[in-house]
Amino acid sequence: MFDELLGRASLKERIDELEAENERLEKRYEAEADRRAEATTARQEAEQRVNRLEDRIAQLEGELDRLEDDDVGLEFRRRDRIGRTELADVLDRLSSVRTGPEGALTAVLGEDERSRDLEVDLEDVLGDRIALVDDAAPCVCCVDDAGLLSVALKPPIRPDVDPTWDDRFRLDREWFLPSGRHAVALVRADLFALGVYEDDERVEYRGFESDVKGSHSKGGFSQARFERIRDDQIDDHLERCEEVLEEYGASDSGGDPLYLVGQRGVVDTLLEESTVEADATAAVDATGAPDAALEDAVDSFWTTEVLVL
Repeated sequence: MFDELLGRASLKERIDELEAENERLEKRYEAEADRRAEATTARQEAEQRVNRLEDRIAQLEGELDRLEDDDVGLEFRRRDRIGRTELADVLDRLSSVRTGPEGALTAVLGEDERSRDLEVDLEDVLGDRIALVDDAAPCVCCVDDAGLLSVALKPPIRPDVDPTWDDRFRLDREWFLPSGRHAVALVRADLFALGVYEDDERVEYRGFESDVKGSHSKGGFSQARFERIRDDQIDDHLERCEEVLEEYGASDSGGDPLYLVGQRGVVDTLLEESTVEADATAAVDATGAPDAALEDAVDSFWTTEVLVL
């Protein structure tokens, strides 16, 4: 009664409310402190994991640098482009090697699955130098089982033969050197020359040049019109080339190999847009009059890159 008279009842109720609020805030503070502690622990664990990962990355980068340095150190012991007479001597020397039964491997390596399976076997003989085989491919690879002789050759005609383990290297000279009756055709955007050969000797020839516009320095409509005229002239030229090649195919020489060389884009266009089929193609840099350019192209075509692993 005196509390109510003196106004203390309302104050006590207010005190009780404040004490309850204080208790609630203390519990909230304790819960927040717990969450902050957990967050701090999680952050520290995350920082430790980041540090471990950064250390691992640095370690892997160091290993990568070391491997790249090792790769840089791998070089072919010898690398030459060899023409007909000298190449014949090299083939004779390789063919003269004798090993035990199945001690000499002759294999055509490219980028197919068969080549990758074969490289696993080669790794036992070549070790780290197997990486050079990848650099040399496509190639014909000759390796003996003792690792004493290992060489890759890039002939003008890529054979399609199965890997052979024998007591000697099995190299067909027709992959590397002109043999029998065959034809070599040189095709440029403005020039054509066809030679029919018996071994090394040319027995037939046909060649011509076409009037094809050269480069044009202006732009705009004039440039576009110039390009259309040039394209039409090249199309006409390639039609003439196709006619000569079809005549060759229809002649008694039709079953003989045809090797098509010249400007890569022009050669590809001729093969894509005509019925001409070639047994091998090559990009060669042969300029000048048709007759002389053909001889340069033939010399370039019958050249083999020899790489000693």
